[in-house]
Amino acid sequence: MTLSSVVFRNMSSEQPAAVAAGVAEPADVDAVALTDAKAMRALAHPLRMAILELFAFRETKTATQASEALGESPANCAFHLRTLAKYGFVREAGGGRGRERPWTLVNRRMTVTTEQPDPQAALAAGELSRLFLERWIDRARRLYAARDVVPGWAEASGWSGSHVFLTPDETVRLREQMSGILTRYEDRLADPALRPEGALPVEWTIFVARVPGLAEPTEPGSGPEDPTAGRSTDPEDADTDRRH
Repeated sequence: MTLSSVVFRNMSSEQPAAVAAGVAEPADVDAVALTDAKAMRALAHPLRMAILELFAFRETKTATQASEALGESPANCAFHLRTLAKYGFVREAGGGRGRERPWTLVNRRMTVTTEQPDPQAALAAGELSRLFLERWIDRARRLYAARDVVPGWAEASGWSGSHVFLTPDETVRLREQMSGILTRYEDRLADPALRPEGALPVEWTIFVARVPGLAEPTEPGSGPEDPTAGRSTDPEDADTDRRH
């Protein structure tokens, strides 16, 4: 099963009265699960994904603002915003002047899973998850390869990888705990006045995957004769950590 969780946190606390047919509300009102194949295929477009990301740091966006940020024409951005609205991803925020329509997100958090009753929805979810994954990895690759590091951020930014033995339930709980830590700073996205001096947008992307190939299967309770055999004495070897 492939599961992706995409979080855009700087929405207003007001919940929409209705959600489009392509989105089904789970028990958590902060999250919606994408279930409609057409809606997922509509979102699986590079520019539409980029437009949605813009709302992560600003509550509303117009087509003109999106065009300036993405280097596209206002007309093209307006078309894609209307398409996103058609499938329930954004809605008009009101308060616009003339042709300038402010748009806002309908939901803060979306989950995409290939565990779908509809085979077409499962295929669409797999493709959309792959595109989000490739987008995150490509952005990280470009940033880590960049030479123009912002002063003060050389030690702050970077990546790390860890291997631990967990059950599926423990893995879910740990992932939720890590996401919970990030929600402590959620208000800063919607309210610039809460951001400390020097604060910049920081993307946290959590990848969770089992790696059975790293350990040979053993009988319960059995293990190597020497518990330290083949094991590094350096505790830092348990993690791979690189800072940029």
